[in-house]
Amino acid sequence: MRKFFLTVISLSGLLAFCADIHSQDLKARLAENQIITAVEYYNEQQFQKAASILRDVIAGYPDNDAAHFYLGLAEFCMNNIGTAESELEKAVSLDSANFWYRSRLAMVYSAAGKEELTLSIFEDLIKDFPKKYDLYYTMVELYQNQGQQEKALETLTQIETVFGANELTAIARFDLLRNMGREDEGYAYLEDFNRKYSSVQVLSILGDRQLSMYDDSLALSYYNEALDIDPSFAPAVLGKAETYRIARDYDDYFNVLYGFAADENISVTGKCGYINALVRSADKMFFKSFGPQMDSLLTICSEKHPGDSAVNFTSGIYYYAKGDAPRAKTFFRANVEQWPQSLSAAATYVEMLMYMKDWNELVSEAWKSAERFPEETAFLEYASLGEYNLGNYGKVIEICRKVLETAPGDSAAVLNAYTTMGDMYYQTGERNKAFKAYDCALEVNPDFLPVLNNYAYYLSLEKKKLKKAYQMSKKTVELAPDNSTYLDTFGWILYLQGKPLEAKPFFKNAVMLYGGKNSPVVLDHYAEVLFALKEYDLAFLYWNQAKAINNGEIPDLENRISERKSEMKKQDK
Repeated sequence: MRKFFLTVISLSGLLAFCADIHSQDLKARLAENQIITAVEYYNEQQFQKAASILRDVIAGYPDNDAAHFYLGLAEFCMNNIGTAESELEKAVSLDSANFWYRSRLAMVYSAAGKEELTLSIFEDLIKDFPKKYDLYYTMVELYQNQGQQEKALETLTQIETVFGANELTAIARFDLLRNMGREDEGYAYLEDFNRKYSSVQVLSILGDRQLSMYDDSLALSYYNEALDIDPSFAPAVLGKAETYRIARDYDDYFNVLYGFAADENISVTGKCGYINALVRSADKMFFKSFGPQMDSLLTICSEKHPGDSAVNFTSGIYYYAKGDAPRAKTFFRANVEQWPQSLSAAATYVEMLMYMKDWNELVSEAWKSAERFPEETAFLEYASLGEYNLGNYGKVIEICRKVLETAPGDSAAVLNAYTTMGDMYYQTGERNKAFKAYDCALEVNPDFLPVLNNYAYYLSLEKKKLKKAYQMSKKTVELAPDNSTYLDTFGWILYLQGKPLEAKPFFKNAVMLYGGKNSPVVLDHYAEVLFALKEYDLAFLYWNQAKAINNGEIPDLENRISERKSEMKKQDK
């Protein structure tokens, strides 16, 4: 074979010439194949690989417009705007008639904030491609973004001239006129459009206009005309329903809603969206007056869309708002059972159990969810909340350890775990472990105010390391000067340091400005400070207020008040 090859290449000059041409063609075909491969990488979003191949092509064929074009697109997707711009400009210079090259260059100019260049390209494209419908709407949007509203209107007129008026242009013109403060002109245009064409959307807008002007009969006329064209057009259906509601014609209102819920041509998302909005805006009197009708509405939805997660969610929200928590619970649980891999369904059910204060079920369900979604440490925190409210402080600590094992890299979860461990250890009387946990929390976030406050307060109760407590508490009132709890802690530490006069303004702000009057502890502390300053009348005024709202939070309060009265009498003598 080797001898035959040598013989072939030693033939006449003509054959050598032909071989050279063949070689050039082969290289060109290889370059085109490289571009095809690069495009495949581009479509797979492997932009770096695509760009690398295209640069090699351009190195050999600097005038290959397609290579410059796709390299520009790849660079744009990698957010290299400047490079993308230069590559697309090169592609356009090589083939200035190519629509896609020019339109993509305009897109890059727009991303770079070069609005004038963007507009210039699109204006030229419209001249060269007057039948490309979407160009006009892009121009309308560009003019609007630049505040050139009149030019946007002129472009809409061009669309209507070239392609004829339609619902899309009518709505666009109306929105534009309204944004320009020419609302009456916009409605007049829609009225004129409505006389010439049939549009359910335009009719619904005109109905909404009349409804806002309390012309119920004309509003109904527009909505009914729209529904004659499309009985399932949701905006018209709901507009008609709202007309009856505003007129307090609740029988017709709910009849329309029943049809709305039963209509299989209306999306379940639209149905649930309206019902959710209705539930959110309703008050207790509405539920009391129209509970049976709302029950029927949700029943129709459930029958038309059995097992649908959105319907279950909406039903759960409704029954919870109505005050029927057990029934609400069944719908949220149904979503979890039907969609066990749905994170949102699990989270919603667990949250609902928390709001219902169903602590045993919360613990059970939170653990199940934590097993299904081990990356979501929030479920462990819900389990912790449940155990806390059940008084199982030891189990809370165990859950915190589980969080630390599960998500050591999640600083927020670690911080919350150490914080909770500190609180629980203190509750169980393990003071040293509590303070160690707080130290670990502060290593994660030295400025975490809840830990700084609790740590400082517990040290003050121990009446030790008051200097350390002072520094931590001082930081809390500097960073959150309107928090009555933090002000109370700092003031109490000052009092324990023998500085009642310095403590007084912090308590005064806590009580008078930031809600401390609702806390028997804050009132008691303030009274102690005032007593130390011999402001006896004011001290006993606040002690009486503390006694009135004390619910076992300060077990010895009444005894101490009696003791202080005895002390005062002795001092008076």
